[in-house]
Amino acid sequence: MAKRDLAELKIPASPDFIPVAKRVATTLGGQLGLSLVDLDELTIALTQACDSAIKAAQDWGGPAGLKLTYFATNRALVVDVDLLPGEMHAVGARAREPEEDAELQRLAYEMIRCFVDDFRPQVEPRTGHVHYRMVKYIAG
Repeated sequence: MAKRDLAELKIPASPDFIPVAKRVATTLGGQLGLSLVDLDELTIALTQACDSAIKAAQDWGGPAGLKLTYFATNRALVVDVDLLPGEMHAVGARAREPEEDAELQRLAYEMIRCFVDDFRPQVEPRTGHVHYRMVKYIAG
């Protein structure tokens, strides 16, 4: 499986910048041969992943950014979403309702899994680091 780096995008952890991340994904996916349906599904999953990372940044109470890394293999487009914590390690993270948050997070992950072929979330509870990997296979 040969990995080919395609793009890296750094944006503020704000919903206003999600369309930029989606545009990059659709452009690269189109160049790789993903169908329109596959591109739509990928952007739905990418929107949810970015929303989840942004929510994590808000929960930790500090400024943050998102780093999106796009790369291709012989069979797929892979998008990694990383939360760049900025000053998130500072004391004063807002209190959360664990059961409610866990259920919402589980639903978000299930939604993402509906739209991509592989989804691997990693969340470091002590530092707040969030890493999501989404894979969309190229038909053919």
